[in-house]
Amino acid sequence: MKDMSKDLLFNPAFTPHQMLMLGVFEGKYLNSTLDEYPPEWRTDAKLSDIPNPSINAFGVKSRQPLAVWQESGWINPQDPWGWFQWYARYYCGRRTEDDVRQIKRWRAFVRHAGQVRKHGNGDPSIRRVQRQALLQWSHDPFPDVTTLENETVLTKMNRITKQPGTKT
Repeated sequence: MKDMSKDLLFNPAFTPHQMLMLGVFEGKYLNSTLDEYPPEWRTDAKLSDIPNPSINAFGVKSRQPLAVWQESGWINPQDPWGWFQWYARYYCGRRTEDDVRQIKRWRAFVRHAGQVRKHGNGDPSIRRVQRQALLQWSHDPFPDVTTLENETVLTKMNRITKQPGTKT
């Protein structure tokens, strides 16, 4: 796995493995391609054979169907399952010409944190769809809560949601 800390324009809050353990994309998004990734990513991953919003970290649906992404031109054929597939492959060390576009998309998504910061009041039950969306784009879903000294975003999320610690 590549250390992305040197990528000043791209500093995701979570690894793909952490995202899968926390609950993203209704447990369904990458089931057909999961064998492509390190086996430990399947450990504790929240997966489902059918889309199941209750699997998501915030228990809500927060995605559009893949067809919408395809129709909007957001899918590059090299990553037919979209942004998370690109991110997982990037995290594993792949580099392509599409990296600049995807990183720009990731950076633009942070705009949703403004609404959570303004209206979330540090309450996990408020703005759950936006919090889930931020998580699915590997952004801090709690921009309205102060990160403690030496605290990772994952540890902060576990503290706020009172989840047991995550291994990675």
